Amino acid sequence: MKKRWASWWIANIIWIVLFAAGTVVVWTREIDGAGVTQTPELKLVAFIVLLIAFIIPLSIQIVWLVVNLKKAKKN
Repeated sequence: MKKRWASWWIANIIWIVLFAAGTVVVWTREIDGAGVTQTPELKLVAFIVLLIAFIIPLSIQIVWLVVNLKKAKKN
């Protein structure tokens, strides 16, 4: 049981670090890859796209949490 929880926490930490790094990149860059100057509105759009991309791993983590809780309850 400990391995399941440890791997769940490690995966969560990795996703949080990736999301934080992506957020820092989006909010601190002045010019994006296409050469467009980033305005606050464009930064917000890029952040929303990043947020949508992280909804899939978040849903997987929630399902994984429910499975871990049910298996822990069985034991």
